[in-house]
Amino acid sequence: QVQLVESGGGLVQAGGSLRLSCAASGSILSIDAMAWYRQAPGKQRERVALITSTDITNYADSAKGRFTISRDNAKNTVYLQMNSLKPEDTAVYYCFANIRPIGIGAYYYDYWGQGTQVTVSS
Repeated sequence: QVQLVESGGGLVQAGGSLRLSCAASGSILSIDAMAWYRQAPGKQRERVALITSTDITNYADSAKGRFTISRDNAKNTVYLQMNSLKPEDTAVYYCFANIRPIGIGAYYYDYWGQGTQVTVSS
């Protein structure tokens, strides 16, 4: 069984910083892409940042220049450093990973974390 556990959310003032972490655990053979999504009340879930297994990154326009995604493959962990936070960044942030579990053939599956709340006050 594979699970993703996020940490690092919280309340911060506008202009502040937070660092989110997401650790994948369980019967993992390999991990391909990892990403962070967010969903604000009344809005659709949107991808904030993605990092491939070869450390190629992609950011939403709203995150460029302020957020940095990184990963530690030895720890099966992905991070999101968020700087210059704005009230519009307030949302539940979800970790995503495309994982090949042990013993289930040559397939990758999508896994999601439970979400962590980020609230930015003005």
